[in-house]
Amino acid sequence: MRICIVGCGAVGSLFAANLAQLDDVEVWAYDLARDHVDAINANGLRLSGAGDVVGRLRATADAEELPACDFGIVATKAMHTESAIAATAHAFADGSVCTVQNGLGNEEALAGHVARVIRGTTFPAGRVVEPGHVQWDVKGDTTIGPFEPSPAPLEEVERLAEACTRAGLPTEAVADARGPQWRKVIFNAATNPIGALTGLTHGRVCEDAALRKLVSGLVDEGKAVAAAQGIVLDADPEELIDHAARPDVAYDHKASMLQDVEARRATEIDYLNGGIVRFGRELGVPTPLNEAILALVKGLEESW
Repeated sequence: MRICIVGCGAVGSLFAANLAQLDDVEVWAYDLARDHVDAINANGLRLSGAGDVVGRLRATADAEELPACDFGIVATKAMHTESAIAATAHAFADGSVCTVQNGLGNEEALAGHVARVIRGTTFPAGRVVEPGHVQWDVKGDTTIGPFEPSPAPLEEVERLAEACTRAGLPTEAVADARGPQWRKVIFNAATNPIGALTGLTHGRVCEDAALRKLVSGLVDEGKAVAAAQGIVLDADPEELIDHAARPDVAYDHKASMLQDVEARRATEIDYLNGGIVRFGRELGVPTPLNEAILALVKGLEESW
């Protein structure tokens, strides 16, 4: 089996390095950060923290070098999905492409370029320490399933899930992955921007009573939008938020949006709170808190 990780940042590196431990899987990585690519090719891809792993794989910043692959796992920021799949789609002409990204709209972007798409949601998290080295902050499960308008066959979804699980990334294949996806979208939209706006880690946001109340208000709006679509969440985002706030889980974790703000990079706010607002307007569900958070983060970006 040959798998290409498209976007080998923090999350992409977790999949790439762990999958590279399997004898029956050949792993490629496509990323535009040439120093990262060069370090991976020279010394392997190192993970430290929640797991200590060195993965040997082939990395490239030139999409034309990619061979035909059985699977793609797209882990870019949501705003880069379109350009990333446009560059790499030729490698998946006979394969299936899975997104493990944050936010809403990634599957639709993939389906514009490849025939078989897998909807995915993942909870492992980390951060790039230096080229070729990623700190693995949080372990967690992954759920994948066919993307209904352009589905990969369920047996292919199961094949990818089995490989990821063997590699140490527990992954479940399901017929309908919308519930897990919306659970994480709601979780991220309720917590990530609060951390980004305040500079607080996940645990510290949850310790502040006023901020925790705001988080719950954002969760309630997201639940209402999901319910209006007939989506049944696989778990309560509130429980996930409290679980992640534990000292042994993600108390000290800086959400990716806070990492983006500290680096003055564009955030994924349009695909998180912006996605909830967009669906809310289409369905007639009010989302005033999400609209306010969207405006605040966009304003912060404009200040740079």
